[in-house]
Formats: sequence, structure tokens, C-alpha cells
Amino acid sequence: MTIASPAPPAASPASWLNNQPYLLLSLSSLFWAGNIVLARHVGAHVPPLTMTTIRWFGVFLILLPFAWSHLKRDWPALRRSLPLMLFLSLVGFAFNNAISYWAMQYTEALNALLIQSAGPLFVALWSLVLFGVRLTGGQLAGIAISLLGVLIIILRGDLAALAGISFNRGDLMFASSLIAFGLYSAYIPRRPKIHQLSFLSFTTCCGAMMLLPTAIWEAMSGRVLHFDTLTLATLGYILIFPSTLAYLFFNRGVALIGPNRAAPFFHLVPVFGSAMAILLLGEKLQPFHLIGYALVLAGVVIASRQGPAAK
Repeated sequence: MTIASPAPPAASPASWLNNQPYLLLSLSSLFWAGNIVLARHVGAHVPPLTMTTIRWFGVFLILLPFAWSHLKRDWPALRRSLPLMLFLSLVGFAFNNAISYWAMQYTEALNALLIQSAGPLFVALWSLVLFGVRLTGGQLAGIAISLLGVLIIILRGDLAALAGISFNRGDLMFASSLIAFGLYSAYIPRRPKIHQLSFLSFTTCCGAMMLLPTAIWEAMSGRVLHFDTLTLATLGYILIFPSTLAYLFFNRGVALIGPNRAAPFFHLVPVFGSAMAILLLGEKLQPFHLIGYALVLAGVVIASRQGPAAK
């Protein structure tokens, strides 16, 4: 009589999610869309540098109990890669987030979403310039198709309206934050082989330390954070969703499929942003929404398909 071997243990939901790059990247875009809308809403209420400093110190404290054992084990690798880790802390956390929050005091959400749609191009540019990784034909076609969908959604089906949009210093500031995040994205696959909790807790702590002098300067200039209901609600959302979860999900997604295949998911940010306006603000669903959604989804699917990038 043969004895049947025991069935392998079922994977936990967290383990399953950790190996679903497309879902992880989609959720990151959803959380970042909410962050852009919220940043515009509270832009005149909260000091941007102080808010960003608290954001990353808060994420570090949230992660630390879970990351401590991994940090102790990964410390030799972190120390060997210290220049790279400090650089990623600067471009991915300190500069990128502080300048984007600051920019939202001077620009409109529409302009920010338009600039956000250029995110995949910045990732592709840095990957090419730094590491010689070129977009495949499918990736380029997918980015172009999804970009067209983004423009249709944001411009409400009237592409000619693009000529009437004016840009200001806030737009330049927001673009610089996106350039920095493209650089961060291109370097993610070359980070040390450490646990993602070690990576994120270390970089958020370093990013917060880099921002601390700017937060002190901001407070001394008279812009002080007031802990009222709006501020606390804003901090609660920012700490959990676009910070802790979105960065964990994004870093894991890029590690699984690479920066160029992950980059088109940036185009889901304005898609989710417009959907939030429909669901939460009562905006009417129009045919151009459906056309734009279909183009973005098609472009993301085409661009994220497996294919060797030329070098």
C-alpha cells in the first residue's frame, strides 16, 4: 500500500500577492492617484517639507518592528552599498516627494496628471542612458497607446485643448520630481539583494534625515504644521497607502518584471484619478472616459508583455 505524500501547504494571501507584479503595480498607481488629488486639496493647509519629513519618519517607525530582524541580517550588504542606498534615499524619497508636494501649491491637478503621464518616458530614458537598456517595440507601442488614452481622459476627449494648457514653476517642480523618480526606478533592479523591508525602512529613514533640516527651516520661517482633523486624516492616508504600501508594491513589481515593463503602469495614475472624480465627486461618466480607459489598459498590457530588451 502506498502512502500519499502530504499536499504542499497553501500559500498565504501575502505570499500570493508578493508574486503578482501587475496587481502590485496597479495598486501602487491607485494609491499614488489618491495622493495627487489629496496633495492638491491640502496644498495650502500643510507645509510641504514638514509633511514629507513626517511622512518618511512615520513610515520608518511603522516598518521598524517588522524590519528589525531583516535589517540586522542585511546590514553588511547595506553597508557595502551605502553610496547607492543614500542616492536612492535622496532621489526616491527626499527630493522626489518634497518637491512634488511643494509643486502642488503652485500648479493644478490637471497639469500634475499630464506631467505624470510622462513617467514611463523618464524611466526609459534613464535606463537607456545609464545601463544601455532600450525599449522593445512592444514596450514603445504600449507606452504610446496608453499615453494617448491618458490624454483623452485628462483633456476630456478634446486633444486640441492641449495647446491651451499653460505651465508654471509648479509644473517644472513637479516634472523634476518625476525625473528623480525615473532615476530611482531605473536603479531599483541594481539595489543590493536584501529583504524589501530592509530596503524600504533604511531608505525612508535616510530620506527623512535628509529632509529634517528643510523642515526645521520651514518651521522657523513661520509655516508650522497644525494637527487638526484635516491634517491627521491626510497623514493617516499618506503614511499607509501611497507611502508604505505603494513603495513596497512598486519596488517588488519592478524587481519582478524590470523598470521598462513596469513603467507603463504610471499611466494608470490619471485613470484612477478620473475614476475617483466620478465615484467620489459625482462627475458623470462620459464616452471619452471609456475610450481612454480602454487605450490605457491596452497599452499597459502590450508594454508589460515579456520580451527581451535590446542592449
